[in-house]
Amino acid sequence: MRRSNTQKLSEVLRDYIEENKLQKKLTEIDLIASWEQVVGKTIARYTESLRISNGTLFVKTSSPALRSELVMMKEQLKARLNEQAGEQLIREIIFR
Repeated sequence: MRRSNTQKLSEVLRDYIEENKLQKKLTEIDLIASWEQVVGKTIARYTESLRISNGTLFVKTSSPALRSELVMMKEQLKARLNEQAGEQLIREIIFR
């Protein structure tokens, strides 16, 4: 027997994401995954970890010189990351 209430998998997933308010977290994950695309391979190579919490991006780098350079580029990076996300997701960046 075939059920009459069949739905497309994409619709079921979209409904699940909406019901559980997961869209923002998924956007954060996508943004972290696109870090290399936004900053380039050289900077990404010296980046040890990325984490987003309450609109703040925490970036841990292995190079103090790069950290200083990134601090000076903070506003540009914020703008590029938010453009990549398609919304105002990152309000602050903290480099460690």
